[in-house]
Amino acid sequence: MTSRILHRMINHAYPVAVGGEGIEIIDSQGKRYIDASGGAAVSCLGHGHPDVTRAMHEQADKLAFAHTSFFTTEPAEKLADKLVGHAPKGISHAYYVSGGSEAIEAALKMARQYHVERGEPQRRHFIARRQSYHGNTVGALSVGGNAWRRQQFAPMLIDAHHISPCFEYRDRRPDETAEEYGRRVAEELEVKILELGKDSVIAFIAEPVVGATLGAVTAVPGYFKRIREICDTYGVLLILDEVMCGMGRTGTLHACEQEGISPDIMTIAKGLGGGYQPIGAVLLGQHIFDAFRNGTGFFQHGHTYLGHPMACAAALAVQEVIERDHLLDNVKAMGAHLMDRLQERFGNHRHVGDIRGRGLFQAIELVQDRASKETFDPALKLNARIKAEAMKIGLMCYPMGGTIDGRHGDHVLLAPPFICKPGDIDIIVERLGDAVDTALKGIA
Repeated sequence: MTSRILHRMINHAYPVAVGGEGIEIIDSQGKRYIDASGGAAVSCLGHGHPDVTRAMHEQADKLAFAHTSFFTTEPAEKLADKLVGHAPKGISHAYYVSGGSEAIEAALKMARQYHVERGEPQRRHFIARRQSYHGNTVGALSVGGNAWRRQQFAPMLIDAHHISPCFEYRDRRPDETAEEYGRRVAEELEVKILELGKDSVIAFIAEPVVGATLGAVTAVPGYFKRIREICDTYGVLLILDEVMCGMGRTGTLHACEQEGISPDIMTIAKGLGGGYQPIGAVLLGQHIFDAFRNGTGFFQHGHTYLGHPMACAAALAVQEVIERDHLLDNVKAMGAHLMDRLQERFGNHRHVGDIRGRGLFQAIELVQDRASKETFDPALKLNARIKAEAMKIGLMCYPMGGTIDGRHGDHVLLAPPFICKPGDIDIIVERLGDAVDTALKGIA
């Protein structure tokens, strides 16, 4: 049968997903796949969770849609209360969207309007980091630092500026400690702010744990505290993108908790609704809200489906299950088990240079040579080979290429559901090991 869908890969034959149970997705042939990547770090509760589907059904029976220019709704209000109640210090309000890219787009406009409302319309620059990913809308792609994704759309993008990522495995010098390295790359932010003009920068945006583009890269100790200090010195807003790494994925509800800082604006999505409905949110500080309230009295932005009652009801149920079942404790425990198993399977693997991450958000980086950290030829498409081999044996993982510069380097990201058990983790690592070794045959 010829598909009328413009699929992500036009010449690829996709299996048809027809069901989901727990950590598995089932295709139309009855084959089961362990969802070890949560799709794209989305399915934090796995598939078919009865409490979430029940909440969606109950909301559909009551009210499926009400436009936010006319009404607020009970699930939207309850979800905002929960999100703000568990948010980092200073966060006071939530603004709903339909996904991560929309959340970034809204956050960028929110940051710009904040400065305008306060009488600083000259602030116009955004600073982000190379090899970051913040979404696929024009604004989000502009601040993102993924060279490959940006390349063909470059003439359409708004001006944004990029500094080095905090990527210890690749960039820390032998003669510096982790803390010295972190301070060195953090200081690039101050240099860039002064270069652009100390009162001309709107915000700095970063992922606390870099997701798809670098593969679960954490910052060294002290890096984000120094970033926060620099932002405060120059009146620059700090936007933290927790679309992929947030909502419990790293073992705390918000990844920035482990950095000891609070953002001015934070974006969340994926794990917020667990894939049961499309939803994202921007969490904003009281000072941002006050600037709007005391200024024009509104945020000049909006989408038709923001605050969708069905989406908010699903997300509320997801967050209630995580809290009720103490699943963040399980993320920490299973994250430690995952790291142990990855170290056992790949710690001495001749083509795995680094094993990294936090909680149930971890990755391996593939190298041709461990000593030199030389990457495989991009033409070999090692990441695609690993994905294909993993699917053959019933494993969904998240391999990516271009780890180093958008072209060179391969890594595999794992982001299994929070409900995983030790035996699940064991099978995931065993299958990943088989897929990696099979993919390497004939090319290494």
